[in-house]
Amino acid sequence: MKLKVLLIVVLWLSVLYAFAQQSPNDFMQKSIKTQNVGMIVLGGWAVANLATGGYGWASTTGQRMYFHQMNFMWNVVNLSIAGFALYNNSAIQTDSFQAAEFLAKHMKTEKILLINSALDVGYMGAGLLLKHYAAKSDKYKNLLAGYGNSLILQGAFLLVFDLTLHQVLHHQRLGYIDVTPSPDLAGLTLRYSF
Repeated sequence: MKLKVLLIVVLWLSVLYAFAQQSPNDFMQKSIKTQNVGMIVLGGWAVANLATGGYGWASTTGQRMYFHQMNFMWNVVNLSIAGFALYNNSAIQTDSFQAAEFLAKHMKTEKILLINSALDVGYMGAGLLLKHYAAKSDKYKNLLAGYGNSLILQGAFLLVFDLTLHQVLHHQRLGYIDVTPSPDLAGLTLRYSF
């Protein structure tokens, strides 16, 4: 009997340790750090595309020139988004937020990433549509095919990026829980900690 009680206590403590409660400030700092890493990845992608896109735009012709041109223009926007987000995140004082308020902000970021993922699928679809019309147009064939290929590439990268960042943030939020044993130690109650 004592062995069973000891095993239950050890198992219960193991579960408590696995679901250790984070302080609200730790959660906030981890969330901001994750978002900053995501924006650095997006900014790095943008800088690489600006460099190769600028060079390709200046040194190629036809369909490849339009591909590089669209990559360059698209990543001016990506770099702006990454820079703006990093700037805003640097101004966040986690001490000034209530836990519930920051959790709502975190969840809003998750929702935005899901909406962006749907838009990313739309970008790829628009790219395929442009490629389809390129086959039917003599005058704009190179432009439509180049822009179409660029939209497919950029949309695919952003889809992977947005879904990955969403999943990381989602798991961080789910990890921000409190594990409370039931009074008879037979079960656990999981709830968000505030």
